[in-house]
Amino acid sequence: MKPAILIDDTTVNRISYYHLVLFVIALPFDLFYSEIILISFGIHTLIHIQKGAIKNIFSKPVLMLAAIYLLGLAAILYSPDKTEGINVATRQLAILIVPVLFALNGLDLEKYKMDLIIIFGCTCTLTILYLYADAVYTIYHLKLPFSSLFTGSFINHNFSRPIQIHATYLSLYTTFSLLAFLYVILKNKNVKQRWIYIVAAIILSAGMLQLSSRAVFIAFLLVFNCIFPFFLFRGRSRLFFFIAATLISAVTLTIIFSTDSFKERYISELKTDLTENNKIIEDAEPRLTRWAAILELIKSSPVIGYGTGSEKELLKEKFFEKKLFTSYLHEFNAHNEYLSFLIKTGLIGLALFIYVLYIGFKTAVQRRDILFLNFMVLIVTVGVSENFLDVNKGIFFFSFFFSVFLFRSKEQQEVNTDLLTVKTGNPNKLLYV
Repeated sequence: MKPAILIDDTTVNRISYYHLVLFVIALPFDLFYSEIILISFGIHTLIHIQKGAIKNIFSKPVLMLAAIYLLGLAAILYSPDKTEGINVATRQLAILIVPVLFALNGLDLEKYKMDLIIIFGCTCTLTILYLYADAVYTIYHLKLPFSSLFTGSFINHNFSRPIQIHATYLSLYTTFSLLAFLYVILKNKNVKQRWIYIVAAIILSAGMLQLSSRAVFIAFLLVFNCIFPFFLFRGRSRLFFFIAATLISAVTLTIIFSTDSFKERYISELKTDLTENNKIIEDAEPRLTRWAAILELIKSSPVIGYGTGSEKELLKEKFFEKKLFTSYLHEFNAHNEYLSFLIKTGLIGLALFIYVLYIGFKTAVQRRDILFLNFMVLIVTVGVSENFLDVNKGIFFFSFFFSVFLFRSKEQQEVNTDLLTVKTGNPNKLLYV
């Protein structure tokens, strides 16, 4: 870990880098720390801004994310709840600020990307260890059997409650870190370092199961069984890894099926969520039932939606109309990022968001950047079950790592342009300038 902490760069760049290190360390914890660090990073960047850096703001990565934010900002104008719209726009400000600061800052993100990911992964590993220690202490203090650790009292939100973070977002962080460590394990030739990452991966795997986010777990299986073998291996090695990944996945699913609380969380509750008839289980309000009600709402204003800030009150009215009283009382949002865009900014907003995701996937595949591809799969999958761009933990995670993966230094772009010129005779095939 020494190279990840002690970098060889200019004083200004070292300070920038340490800001980003502190930012990723703070991500799983109270929002206050992330905000303070981001403000400090912004001030430092503006103080040391270089001549000519302003033009970087007009690069494609900045413009794409800025377009999402500015569209939402404009949609406040026709929102029935402008106060809530301003609140949403304030929370989402990082979508605009983070890429702009990266464009203005002189730090080579491509050079330090892996270091930041590893530090983030170590933070998540220590966080999971702390949560397990807290759970074991609680079990010991209450004189409960150790098997209680694997009951509903200590999984999902109950597991992440000590640090006050939604289980899905901590699971997202944990699984992203797990996939990064698995990648390092497969690529790292240093035996001692490899064993450190293996131990960390085991801890993160346990944390992923304990947090029990179905969307994140599905994304993990997709990446581990499909993306890893086809992007990292060739020939027999690909076949061997695919078989090994299938066996590991089968063992994991066996553990889930054989543990009552995991089985209920991963299987039974999933069936409930995907059952449209909410009378099958008394008092249940499956997600598909809520989504059907939301689609009725969207049909009345499909192109531009109802404006930023409209989602909460409109859904409350619709849930009350459909007698979905639990959803009404808890003021549930759409629990689907794509439906949320349709409610707020209609097909225009959804098309823009899908375009940004498409560019992310296209860039990851063109660069053969498996970590970026893993990130995109996690984001797209979690978007099916969560409004991650309405929650600070989701906003910071998306805006930070999406920008880190997308940005490249001027020198790196020139190298890629030269390589493409040699191979194809056409330097214009480079995706970003």
